[in-house]
Amino acid sequence: MNSKKTNWYVITGGPSTGKTTTIDLLQQLGYHTTIEYARHYIDTMRNVGDSVEEIRSNKKKFQLAVLEMQIAQEASLNKDDLVFLDRAIPDAMAYYQFLNLDYDEELRKAVNEVSYKKIFILERLPFTKDYARTENEDDQKVIHQLIIETYTNLGFPIVFVPVLPPEERVQFILNNL
Repeated sequence: MNSKKTNWYVITGGPSTGKTTTIDLLQQLGYHTTIEYARHYIDTMRNVGDSVEEIRSNKKKFQLAVLEMQIAQEASLNKDDLVFLDRAIPDAMAYYQFLNLDYDEELRKAVNEVSYKKIFILERLPFTKDYARTENEDDQKVIHQLIIETYTNLGFPIVFVPVLPPEERVQFILNNL
């Protein structure tokens, strides 16, 4: 891990764990937050006429596009600002593993340069399908476990956020900064 210390907190977990709801509530409270780039990329490409199936069919291209957006986003942040990230660069490692993709040099380099104050992993909620998700409940469980293993192996401090009503989850996070 890079020695560049940041004041950034990652909100993560598998698909359908309440990350975006949590991030939105933190933003409403006035905290600096970021967006999830997988959904942003899907929305952008749908606006030019591509279907979700077309967008997700080239797994490597999709993952690399999302990774590049995430890298650019994190590079634009001030390391001293308190920021809550909706996923972070290491999440890509879990998705690469899930999709049986080899890590590319860009991912390896990016992961070696990141630093986060703490990782909040949201415990799984019942899986709900939406327009951007191609995963199912079994995939959710596998991805969630890969995210836990990735951040654990990278040595980041992890706090597991229990299943609670959204406002209580946010308060739990704020109490554990």
